[in-house]
Amino acid sequence: MAEPIQRVQTGVRIEKRLLKVLKGLAEHLDMSLGDLIEGIALHSFEGTAPFSKETRRKIEQLKSVYDLDLTAADSHKVSEKCGDE
Repeated sequence: MAEPIQRVQTGVRIEKRLLKVLKGLAEHLDMSLGDLIEGIALHSFEGTAPFSKETRRKIEQLKSVYDLDLTAADSHKVSEKCGDE
């Protein structure tokens, strides 16, 4: 990398259980949530898988713990509940 990067603070709305899985995975990998999301995005932009088989197994465990049943197929079909539920 030729020059330092600049990070900005952002407010992103994300599905609650998905966030719990991401936070758990970041903790497991000993990295920040922001670093994890950056890595996922950069791998995705290049069309490469961001996770090893071992990490995918951990993701499945975390999904089970947090009852995350959403899949990529759901990504453009979900609708948000109104209120603070």
